[in-house]
This record gives sequence, C-alpha cells and structure tokens, in this order.
Amino acid sequence: MALASELFAVSDDDAVERLHREGLTDGLPVIVPTPERVERMLVGTTMDPDVILGVIGPLEGAATVRKVAINAVMAGCLPEHLPLVIAAVEAVSDARFGVGAVQATTHNCAPMLIVNGPARTANGPFASGTGALGHGNRANLSVGRALRLILINVGGGRPGLGDMAQLGHPGKIAYCLAEDEESNPWGALHTTLGFAAGDSTVTALAAEAPHSIRLRVQTRDDADRLLRVAGMALASVGSNNVQFGTGNVLVVLNPEHAAALADRSRLDVQEAIYEYAWQPTALLRELHGDTIALRGDRMRVVGEPEDILLMVAGGGGGYSAVIPTWGGGSSGSRAVTARVREYDICDFGGGSAAD
Repeated sequence: MALASELFAVSDDDAVERLHREGLTDGLPVIVPTPERVERMLVGTTMDPDVILGVIGPLEGAATVRKVAINAVMAGCLPEHLPLVIAAVEAVSDARFGVGAVQATTHNCAPMLIVNGPARTANGPFASGTGALGHGNRANLSVGRALRLILINVGGGRPGLGDMAQLGHPGKIAYCLAEDEESNPWGALHTTLGFAAGDSTVTALAAEAPHSIRLRVQTRDDADRLLRVAGMALASVGSNNVQFGTGNVLVVLNPEHAAALADRSRLDVQEAIYEYAWQPTALLRELHGDTIALRGDRMRVVGEPEDILLMVAGGGGGYSAVIPTWGGGSSGSRAVTARVREYDICDFGGGSAAD
C-alpha cells in the first residue's frame, strides 16, 4: 500500500492533491493522514498497530491495524469509529465473503455494512431511521467510506483495474447503516447469525443498490401482499440471484411494515418471501440461453428461506426495500458478521483525529 511509506508535502492542500494524483482516494476530498492524526486514531483500539486483520484482494494486501487507521483518518472517522472499521475489514476479508472476487467482478455490487448492538449508539450514533442510507450521518458515511478507501489502497480496487464493476453504484463510496433493533419484532439481525443481543457486530454483504417496494399495509391481506411484492421484487429476470441461486439477499422492512408482520415468526416471513422469489426455468432459458445452469422448474433467488436476511430500518410509511446481491456465481459470496472488539470507549470529548 502506497500510504505505508511517507509522503512529503509542503501543506495539507498539496498533500491532498498528491493523494488524488496517485490514485489513493475515492475521488472526494480526504483528511491528510499525518503521523500525529494516525496516532490519535489508534487511541480507538487496544490492538497492536502491526496486527494483520485480513488480506484484501485482488491485490492481496495485508490490512494491518495501522493501515486501517490511516484510511479511517482519510475518511473523516473519529477514534470511536475505528473498532467498527476494524470489524468491517475482518468481515470482508473472511473467505466466505470473497472480497477479491467481489472487487473484481463486473457486477455492480459493493460491500454493504450493517451495524448491530450497543455500538450503534456508543460508537456513533449510527443512523437507522429516515434516510439511513442517505446523507447526513457522520458515523454511517465515515465508516462506510473508510472501508472503501481500504478496498482501494490495500486491496487495489481502482475502477478498471482491481475493481471491474461495469457501472457501479453510489454505495461504492459509502454503504453503511444501523438496524432499528427496537422496531424489529423478531430480534436484531445479528442474533440470528450466531451472536448475542449484547454483542456489537458489523455484517458485510456484497450488495446492489436498494430496490424500493411500495405497499400501504392496513390489513392482514395487505401484509400477505407485502411478502409477495418483496419476493417478486427480488426475483428480477436479470438478477444474479435468480440466475445463480447462491449467497444471501436482504429485505429491509420499515417499522410500519415490520409491525404489520409481527404476528408471524421470522421463519414464516422468510418462507413466504421465498415462495414468491423465483422465475420459471423455461423463461430464463428463453431469455439467457445456455449461459446459466438450470435448477429444476423454478429458479429461486437463494438456496433456503433462511438465506433471506431480514432487518428493520428506515422511516415510517409505505416504502421498504429489497437488496439483491452479487450472488457470487458458483462461489456464492455470503454475508459475514464480525464482532466489534471494543465498543465501550472512553469519552474523547468529540475530538476528531483530524484536529
């Protein structure tokens, strides 16, 4: 990683321009990662700065704690955000996620981060309500952006080089939100993935941009229709998920939609969506020819109902979202969750590593 060596400049402005020229940014202005700023960022963890958290493909760069801190400074993180960035790196560098392939694919996916547990407030606050995937929240955007800079500077994910997405989407700059756990009638997402409710976690998913689903739910029949709409929205005839049937997909229910489904179990909801999330094999063969492997009479978006992840976020009203994924072709990139090591961080007095 080029940032591991010293870069000399006469001013911050000059340093920023050099970082841009050398391809070490995401195209937006960055905070210059001076040694002093990096040391302030490292206050956010008790880990040895030289510990390797994972290897980031396709360049196969070693993501040390120090390199992660450098990129967190550039992204505008506070020291209390660093444990979340560390967990994100551990999640995407897990072999089940397949970060090298996620970066190199021509599909338009980006690592999406979902924050659960006490870190939502202790290390943020992270947004989970209205506009949670939009602008305006420092924690969401800084942590999401820090991961993107790590993918660029450690993993070599530059457009047209290590990152071959044919179009991309805005989530390739920052793609992070928290779950509205208090509005989830089935318990927080991470509790279904092997973690305790009191654990703080970051879940990574190789995700497309959100696809809105709109339905006003006032009766049980409306709730049934909502599940049908969600399943059909996931099963676009052009999606990787319906063509490959591997990996996970995500359904993000707003609090009103989640409340309308609260009399059902999580598995009931997953099974109902699963039953609608498919396309006829004959139709896919007509459209795609022999470019995909056929799986019986119905091509489902995932292998099992439990592969449909459910979470609650967003504002009230008629809109929820489904989020298709890369699917990973035959390799099947999967969602991976990592525990945040430190979330009960002392009060930094609101100071930034950039101060």
